[in-house]
Amino acid sequence: MIRLNLGTTIGLGVAVLAGLGVALTTFERPRPLAVQQGFRGTGMDQLYNPRLFDAVAAANVVPTPLPAAPATGPRAGQVYRNVQVLGHLSVGELARTMVAMTAWVAPQQGCNYCHVGANFADDSLYTKVVSRRMLQMVMHINSEQQAHVGATGVTCYTCHRGQPVPANTWSENPGPMRAAGFSASNAGQNLADPVVGGTSLPFDPFSAFLNTAPADIRVQGQAPLAGGNSHSIKQTEWTYGLMMHFSQALGVNCTFCHNSRSFSSWEESNPRRGIAWHGIRMVRDLNVNYVGPLQSVIPAAHRGPGGDALKVNCTTCHQGAYRPLLGASMLQDYPQLARPGP
Repeated sequence: MIRLNLGTTIGLGVAVLAGLGVALTTFERPRPLAVQQGFRGTGMDQLYNPRLFDAVAAANVVPTPLPAAPATGPRAGQVYRNVQVLGHLSVGELARTMVAMTAWVAPQQGCNYCHVGANFADDSLYTKVVSRRMLQMVMHINSEQQAHVGATGVTCYTCHRGQPVPANTWSENPGPMRAAGFSASNAGQNLADPVVGGTSLPFDPFSAFLNTAPADIRVQGQAPLAGGNSHSIKQTEWTYGLMMHFSQALGVNCTFCHNSRSFSSWEESNPRRGIAWHGIRMVRDLNVNYVGPLQSVIPAAHRGPGGDALKVNCTTCHQGAYRPLLGASMLQDYPQLARPGP
């Protein structure tokens, strides 16, 4: 029997791998590109895989804008009945906006996705009630949430991308049914959910942070000893789960906002951390004041397993890009959505 010590075993293993031409450098292909975001030596680099560039670009193509319509002439609210949100636009501007919304949200279904036949004033379809509130939400974002969206703004296409329901939404996740007894609770984790990058972190970080009565995201203590910090390891894991979502939603790593030398320090963080701070509060505002109240209007088949409305998170708009639509602004072509009418 041949006995090998540990050093010999490791040496043989390295020799075999070298003989096979295996490079122990990275599991990505090709080698990721590192783009420096902060001061040298702070670890604030972003890693990008060139192989994914084309797919991200193709998923964020902005549709060709429709020809502009005249802003002069009678107001739509004076000509048509029951125009509650866009009645301040001219007749031509209203028609152009409706055609654009149809292409953005329901290109296969057409006008009848929201309207009943030729009676466009009819409100009997729930989709019309929802779309009216979503129009108000878009105008609210563009006029009141500029700390996050800036002058780029959003339109219906930012989230919908040609689908009646955005591809990326969330609802309260109760997890799978479990047996009674000691194993009845898994503390909301250990399911390797895609929402948290396939890790064992809590699989529903949204209900705790992006809805009513949000929990504390910042759980790290500011003193070397425990002191008055009562946050637990479990709460820390919920925060990690939310941070994992941010990373996947924007297609970035932690140093897009944080300095890895001191994650908690605002003074050493990237300015984008402040924009993200406002984004978190914007998402809460939308879920609480715009999406959540539609629960009683939306049919049960289009709600979550707990009966709540499908809500928004960072992926709803960003969809894997550091900026929605890679920073292209559609609002400049549709200024009618920039702010509510009088």
